[in-house]
Amino acid sequence: MADVAQKKIYKYKKVLSNPSRWEVVLKEIRTLVDMALTSPLQDDSINQAPLEIVSKLLSENTNLTTQEHENIIVAIAPLLENNHPPPDLCEFFCKHCRERPRSMVVIEVFTPVVQRILKHNMDFGKCPRLRLFTQEYILALNELNAGMEVVKKFVQSMHGPTGHCPHPRVLPNLVAVCLAAIYSCYEEFINSRDNSPSLKEIRNGCQQPCDRKPTLPLRLLHPSPDLVSQEATLSEARLKSVVVASSEIHVEVEHTSTAKPALTASAGNDSEPNLIDCLMVSPACSTMSIELGPQADRTLGCYVEILKLLSDYDDWRPSLASLLQPIPFPKEALAHEKFTKELKYVIQRFAEDPRQEVHSCLLSVRAGKDGWFQLYSPGGVACDDDGELFASMVHILMGSCYKTKKFLLSLAENKLGPCMLLALRGNQTMVEILCLMLEYNIIDNNDTQLQIISTLESTGVGKRMYEQLCDRQRELKELQRKGGPTRLTLPSKSTDADLARLLSSGSFGNLENLSLAFTNVTSACAEHLIKLPSLKQLNLWSTQFGDAGLRLLSEHLTMLQVLNLCETPVTDAGLLALSSMKSLCSLNMNSTKLSADTYEDLKAKLPNLKEVDVRYTEAW
Repeated sequence: MADVAQKKIYKYKKVLSNPSRWEVVLKEIRTLVDMALTSPLQDDSINQAPLEIVSKLLSENTNLTTQEHENIIVAIAPLLENNHPPPDLCEFFCKHCRERPRSMVVIEVFTPVVQRILKHNMDFGKCPRLRLFTQEYILALNELNAGMEVVKKFVQSMHGPTGHCPHPRVLPNLVAVCLAAIYSCYEEFINSRDNSPSLKEIRNGCQQPCDRKPTLPLRLLHPSPDLVSQEATLSEARLKSVVVASSEIHVEVEHTSTAKPALTASAGNDSEPNLIDCLMVSPACSTMSIELGPQADRTLGCYVEILKLLSDYDDWRPSLASLLQPIPFPKEALAHEKFTKELKYVIQRFAEDPRQEVHSCLLSVRAGKDGWFQLYSPGGVACDDDGELFASMVHILMGSCYKTKKFLLSLAENKLGPCMLLALRGNQTMVEILCLMLEYNIIDNNDTQLQIISTLESTGVGKRMYEQLCDRQRELKELQRKGGPTRLTLPSKSTDADLARLLSSGSFGNLENLSLAFTNVTSACAEHLIKLPSLKQLNLWSTQFGDAGLRLLSEHLTMLQVLNLCETPVTDAGLLALSSMKSLCSLNMNSTKLSADTYEDLKAKLPNLKEVDVRYTEAW
């Protein structure tokens, strides 16, 4: 029986190896398929051989018409119900999906084939063309009039109508297809450049300047030379990483101290750590922007949407979180604002899930790597809000972290600024975090403790929780009686309203050093600053503080010794007013609209001025 079948297959193989008229070839293919389907001997060789013959035929005859293509696909469709297409046939199917995405063949013939692949394929590594065919099929669905709705219905059909998908291979196979498709969106760029930034460089917002511009659909837009030159004024200090672990949770967050100007704004060599160094995370010193070509952009949108759909299924979410925990995306994707903004939905779904096996996947998979928690926290490359998602992640992680004190320690070391800003704005989770930091003695620095207390007392919920804490720990009241802090730093993205709320909540009569660097404050905050009688050092680097505020400061803060106006919009009109501040000994006007005449006037009228930075101004 086997010999007869093999002889028939050999006969068809010989006939189809030398095609003459295609109508005859098509008839022979149909007869071959019928023979394979009706043969009493059903094994892989009988069913797979016709597919191999047709695959070879198509690979050797590339000038077929579209109609001939479709006729052949329809003819072999019955064999595909129980057999994967061989590699060359996959290539042929991929081409058809790309060239005729709206063909009924895609819906009627390819759909059951792809469904079978997703349900039964065990390793795309061994069958990469099956993955590529699945990828092209989904993109073809997306090209239909109601494209994304069709894709959504396809994903729903793969999951099934019940609460639990009966096919364990579907999710990992779909994720593998999504990851490969998303990688392909950035592939040309990745392969064409040997100096693309690392994840560490992306996180820090810096990259090396590049002389040539890539002529690809996807390109990395570098900062202007002026921005690059300003980066030279920054120095970064890397501190020791803190590893935090629970029974199932591992946290490692890198701490980057704030970038400081070449001329430091400190008076004296105080051995106590400066809050500017302890609390602030340096903002990106340049903006990275990635652009995709139209086709890559459509591909990215389709497959990120599929990941979002997958995250909506409760039974799939644990496995999806586990698969995405290692952050299996190229660094170029993480630098792409559109990608991280769309993927944020998936991360939010993880952060809302009460199951520890889901939300613990927000943390890094091993020490030394960033996790989604770090990337979507304030200061992280993917953070596009003021910390709302960060607060949600902290809330869910605190509920399941058994070694709470160590988790708090990691937040205090790396994310204290964002925690304080959110608490200042009334976020209850962050108020609880700050109270726990005080209760567990996480913070050693007295000034920082006093700033936390002032932050808590600035809101109703914070004041109530702090009073309850003081009832348990009387020493906190004793600390507060000693007076307010001498040093204070507002977190980045703080506003005039945040500063006003904080300064109105406690005693700041002892405040000598205030940093508002990289915040969103304007001249409007000057009316609050002039009420600080002991202020000697003020850092306004990279804020929107302008001439009006500067004139008000010059009238009231006559004892100010150190003033940093680097990268502020001040002009000669405001800078001339500084001539009345006779105590100034350090003045940073780097990258302002200072003129040479105004600089000479200030030097003549400020006898104590010893340190001046006028780089990137007319006076330089």
